[in-house]
Amino acid sequence: MQGVLAPLQFVVFLVSLVLVLRYLATGAGLELAIVSVVVKTLVLYTIMVTGSIWEKDVYDVWLFAEPFFWEDVFSMLVLALHTAYLVALYQGWLGPVGLMWLALAAYAAYVVNAGQFVLKLRAARLQASAEGALQPQLAGGK
Repeated sequence: MQGVLAPLQFVVFLVSLVLVLRYLATGAGLELAIVSVVVKTLVLYTIMVTGSIWEKDVYDVWLFAEPFFWEDVFSMLVLALHTAYLVALYQGWLGPVGLMWLALAAYAAYVVNAGQFVLKLRAARLQASAEGALQPQLAGGK
């Protein structure tokens, strides 16, 4: 599931980022920018729930499994910023420009968090590749 949701979330992020930046630069497209941030947040919630279920299945904890502890910690910041956006939008606490800057803060945190997971995945693939390269040597008795 994560293999589908993560790329989807990234595409939604890119589209939303363009819409938010367009609004900030031109003042055009506020409604579309707002909707895009809400959609990005809903996709984020979905990936967090499915990721928690995966961690429970694999590590028997809902979040903060040792191999993903720091990624999960930073994910909480990402969730907090996206949720703050929804609350500020619903409560009318920020004007349109403030909302867009809050969205950009949430997006910056998301980029860092996504980078953490990409680096973790890359390291795991490199380790698996290295272990696979050792298998023929071990099987051959060398």
